[in-house]
Amino acid sequence: MKPVVGAMQAWSCVVISLFAIIILSVIGSLYRSRHHEFVGGVEDPDNTGEVSSTIFTAVIVYAAFLVCCGLQGVLHMRENRRGAIAL
Repeated sequence: MKPVVGAMQAWSCVVISLFAIIILSVIGSLYRSRHHEFVGGVEDPDNTGEVSSTIFTAVIVYAAFLVCCGLQGVLHMRENRRGAIAL
């Protein structure tokens, strides 16, 4: 298989996806536990269960990005190991 995107784009996507998974998981767990900073105000959402499940859906999407971009990065490493000529 040949990689679809460049090596820099693949590894950048891996790093961004990893940080997004960590940050969104923390935010989702804070909404699920009804932390007062997130649900204590007047304009804050009342249905924290739905908000947290939406955030965890975004975590699943970023995990899929992480897998796909990681595979692209591995394909680049494998291609470079074989000694392919890059023009």
